Amino acid sequence: MGIKMSPLIQGTRILRRLSNSGGVPKGHCAVYVGESQKKRFVVPISYLSQPLFKELLAQAEEHFGFDHPMGGLTIPCKEDVFVHLTSHLRRS
Repeated sequence: MGIKMSPLIQGTRILRRLSNSGGVPKGHCAVYVGESQKKRFVVPISYLSQPLFKELLAQAEEHFGFDHPMGGLTIPCKEDVFVHLTSHLRRS
């Protein structure tokens, strides 16, 4: 006779395992950036409310609509531009 775990406990264990194996930590989200080759970045969700980041999101919506080819949030800009923008957001 085994012990049954509630779905909540199972979900918590799965999330914990994901965060230990390259998943996205709590309070962050993954975005894919690049023009031809996409690179995955994990950014704080606080960036989503910043005007500069909102502009990138508007560009993504205009370019992809709701059909993101990577299955996640894809931002169509050069990687170096994204790195520069996020370093600016990190400093402010």
